[in-house]
Amino acid sequence: MLSSEDFGSSGKKETSPDSISIRSFSAGNNFQSSSSEKTYSKQKSGSDKLIHRFADSFKRAEGSTTRTKQINENTSDLEDGVESITSDSKLKKSMKSRHVVMMSLGTGIGTGLLVANAKGLHYGGPAALIIGYILVSFVTYFMIQAAGEMAVTYPTLPANFNAYSSIFISKSFGFATVWLYCFQWLTVLPLELITASMTIQFWNDKINPDIYILIFYVFLVFIHFFGVKAYGETEFIFNCCKILMIAGFIILSIVINCGGAGNDGYIGATYWHNPGAFAGDTSIGRFKNVCYILVTAYFSFGGMELFALSVQEQSNPRKSTPVAAKRSIYRIVVIYLLTMILIGFNVPYNDDQLMGAGGSATHASPYVLAASIHGVKIVPHIINAVILISVVSVANSSLYAGPRLICSLAQQGYAPKFLDYVDREGRPLRALIVCCVFGVIAFVAASSKEEIVFTWLAAIAGLSELFTWTSIMLSHLRFRQAMKVQGRSLDELGYKATTGIWGSIYGVFFNILVFVAQFWVALAPLGNGGKCDAESFFQSYLAFPIWLAFYFGYMVYNRDFTLLNPLDKIDLDFHRRIYDPELMRQEDEENKEKLRNMSLMRKAYHFWC
Repeated sequence: MLSSEDFGSSGKKETSPDSISIRSFSAGNNFQSSSSEKTYSKQKSGSDKLIHRFADSFKRAEGSTTRTKQINENTSDLEDGVESITSDSKLKKSMKSRHVVMMSLGTGIGTGLLVANAKGLHYGGPAALIIGYILVSFVTYFMIQAAGEMAVTYPTLPANFNAYSSIFISKSFGFATVWLYCFQWLTVLPLELITASMTIQFWNDKINPDIYILIFYVFLVFIHFFGVKAYGETEFIFNCCKILMIAGFIILSIVINCGGAGNDGYIGATYWHNPGAFAGDTSIGRFKNVCYILVTAYFSFGGMELFALSVQEQSNPRKSTPVAAKRSIYRIVVIYLLTMILIGFNVPYNDDQLMGAGGSATHASPYVLAASIHGVKIVPHIINAVILISVVSVANSSLYAGPRLICSLAQQGYAPKFLDYVDREGRPLRALIVCCVFGVIAFVAASSKEEIVFTWLAAIAGLSELFTWTSIMLSHLRFRQAMKVQGRSLDELGYKATTGIWGSIYGVFFNILVFVAQFWVALAPLGNGGKCDAESFFQSYLAFPIWLAFYFGYMVYNRDFTLLNPLDKIDLDFHRRIYDPELMRQEDEENKEKLRNMSLMRKAYHFWC
C-alpha cells in the first residue's frame, strides 16, 4: 500500500533518496551536466533575488501611523494587559540593549571633549576647566533622568524628545528648539569630518585633507544605507575603542604624572603653580573664564540625550533605558571629570600647541599633548588614532540623528511632507540624502579658512545643546504637573526619574544662568581686552538669534501666540504606554527574588551596573 506521504502536492509519487542515487549512478555524466546547470541556475536565481530584495528595500514602508488604544501583545517588553497607544513609526527595532548601553557610554565623545576643550584649557586654566565641567555634569545627569522617564513613557512617539516641547510647552517653542537641534546635527557631520582632517595633520600636513574627508564621507554614507543594524554594530565597535582609549589614557596620565614615563620625572601639581590654576589675573577675569568653559562643556557632553532618541528602535525600552541612564554616571565621572583633572595636571594652559594659542603651526588634542610634550613615544600616535575614530564615530551618530530629526519634523508638520519617507529597512531615505548633501561642506578643509569654518560650525552646535536640554527638563516638569492636574497616577509610569521634578527645576534654572553668562562672554570675548566684538559675539551666540527667529517666525506665520499649553488641555495619552502597576510590582518582586539567589559577584554587578 502507498501512503499519502509517498505523494507530493501534485499527486505524483515522490522518489526516495535511494532511487535517486541509483538513477544518478546509471545516468552518468549526462545527469552531472544537468545537475550543474540546475545548480548554476539556482545560484543565479538566488543572486537575482538578493539584488531584487535590496532594490525593494528602498521602497516606502507599508503601514501608516495609527492612534488606536490597544493591548500590545506582540511587544516583547510589555506584560499582558499593558495598554499602549502605539504608532507604526516604520523604524526597525534593530537596536539591542548592548548597543544602547555602549551608546550611553561612548556616543558624543568626539570634537567637544577631545579637541575643542583645548581652548577651554588655554583660556581658563585647569581649575576653571574642572569647575565648569563639574557644574555642567550635574545638569547632564538631571537631563538624562528626565529624558529616561519620558522615553519609557512615550516610546513610540514620533521624534521622541524633540516632540516633547510641542506637546508640553508650546508649538512655537517646539518648532524653534527642534529645528535648532536639527541644524546642530546637520553641522556636526561637516564639523567632525573637518576635525578628522585636522587630526590627521598630526601625522602628515602635506597631503590634501579633502582626500581623507572623501574616504570618511563615503564610508559613513555606505554604513547608513545599510540601515540601523549597521549603525548599531559600527557604533558598538567605535565606542569600545573610545572607552578603551580613555581607560588607557587615565592609566598613562597617572604614570606620567608620577614620573614613571616620559622625560620630566615627577610632575605632580607643578602646572597648577606654574603657570597656575587660573589663566586670568583678576577675580572677574577668572569668573569669566569659567563662564566661557560652561558652553564648551555643554558641547562636550552633547549627544548624551541620544540614547532616548533610539528608544523607538529598542526591543525592550523599559529594561535598557534605565540601565543606560544609570551607567551614564560612570561616563560623567570617569570619561569627563577624571580626564579633565588629569589633563589639568599634565598639560600647562600656556602650551603653544593648544587650540587658541598662536605659537604653533599645528594644534593637537590635549589628550595627545599629555603624552607627547613629556617625551613619550608611540603612545601619542595611538591616542591620535583613537581620537580620529572618535570624531568619525560622532559623524556617524550625526547621520543617524539628523535624518530622523528631519523625518520627525515632516511628521509633525514642521518640514515638507515628502521628507517623512521611510523605506522598508527603516531608513528615513530622503532625509538621509539631505544630510549627506549638507556634509559636503566638510570639503572646505582644503581651504586656508578651515579653522574659521570650524569655529562657525561649532557656534551652532555648542549653544543648541542648552536649548535642547532645557526643553527636555521643562517638558518633564510640565508633564508631571499635567499628570497631577488631570488626576493621573505616577504608578502608571514604567520608569520614574530618581531626581524627580527638582532635578529638572534645577537644570532649567542653571541653564538660564548659563544663557546670561554666555551673552556676557560673547559680547566682550576673552583675549580682547574687554572690548565688544560683533564677529566674536555671533561666533559664540549664533544659536540664540536663530532660535528667536524660528520662535517668533512660527508665531507670526501660524498666528499662534500661545506661550504655554494649558495643563488641563495637554493630551497625556497620545502615544503613551500605560504600565499596569500591579504587574510591575510582580515583576519587581520576581527580580528581587532572582537577585537574592545570585552570587555575590552578580549582586555587585547588578548594584553598580
